[in-house]
Amino acid sequence: MNAAKEETLFTRIVKREIPADIVYETERVLAFRDINPQAPVHVLVIPKALYQDVTSFQEDDKELLGELMLACSEVARLEGIADDGFRIVANKGGRAGQSVFHIHFHVLGGRDLAWPPG
Repeated sequence: MNAAKEETLFTRIVKREIPADIVYETERVLAFRDINPQAPVHVLVIPKALYQDVTSFQEDDKELLGELMLACSEVARLEGIADDGFRIVANKGGRAGQSVFHIHFHVLGGRDLAWPPG
């Protein structure tokens, strides 16, 4: 069950109140290009329902989490980076770099990605 209740920038994108460059969509998942890309391919994958962060998911949400990971993989395929290599990142909390408190997975690729990041 979604733990967060307040509206976010991403819930407004889901409602189509704010435009976004959507690259993939299902009934429960939306993927769109990041407006401040950190790589040639930088797509955000979100659940349409509002979950604040990864700790907001419960046991009942396993299927949705699986769908989100499959969506990340499909985005990588659609963007042409699945075979070359890509990164999936989810931040939890402000100290980790989360700036929108609606869980989102960054799918990054199209260039060499160093580890650890920046």
